[in-house]
Amino acid sequence: MPEVIFNGPEGRLEGRYHHSKSANAPLALILHPSPQHGGTMSNKVVFCLHHCFVRQGFSVLRFNFRGVGRSQGVFDNGQGELSDAAGALDWMQSFNTNARDCWVAGFSFGAWISMQLMMRRPEINGFISVSPPASQHDFSFLAPCPASGLLIHGSADEYIPLESAVKLAEKLKKQKKITIELQTVTGSNHFFQKHVKALENIIDTYLKKVLPN
Repeated sequence: MPEVIFNGPEGRLEGRYHHSKSANAPLALILHPSPQHGGTMSNKVVFCLHHCFVRQGFSVLRFNFRGVGRSQGVFDNGQGELSDAAGALDWMQSFNTNARDCWVAGFSFGAWISMQLMMRRPEINGFISVSPPASQHDFSFLAPCPASGLLIHGSADEYIPLESAVKLAEKLKKQKKITIELQTVTGSNHFFQKHVKALENIIDTYLKKVLPN
């Protein structure tokens, strides 16, 4: 996976980018979990998301937030990381000016950032949110949620109770003109240890179902 370095709001950001060979391919931006708990773009769930989108013909970018790996800057409690994500999307769009669709996906902290980005960027028309930290962060900004998407949660998540994801999904499902799905991985903890294959199958199945042939 080609390494890329691009300019972010607080310095250089390190990423891995796959450019689709298909003309006008859709875009997917993948965001990693909290740097304060060791989250990086090399996380297994982030890697899984990246390759699921690649298999569906997307141009895909995952990158390290500020202060992670070779990315410059320091952790900024979400605000700066949201700016990083916006800068990463700008960079990817500069090479894909005619992309037909734009998706965002994130794991845990990355899911929270990704859904904030979706509210600020109207071109984003699909999302996948893995283990959204609905019991730790306020998701009331999704009013209304601008795009359809998929929430995935482990039934044995030890950090974010499944009930909080269920409540978030039920709230979003009440909105008109979008479709929200919640898929539960039975027995999985927060990090999907021993359940990455099940996670991959859910993502692949969903993308094949909702994407145009």
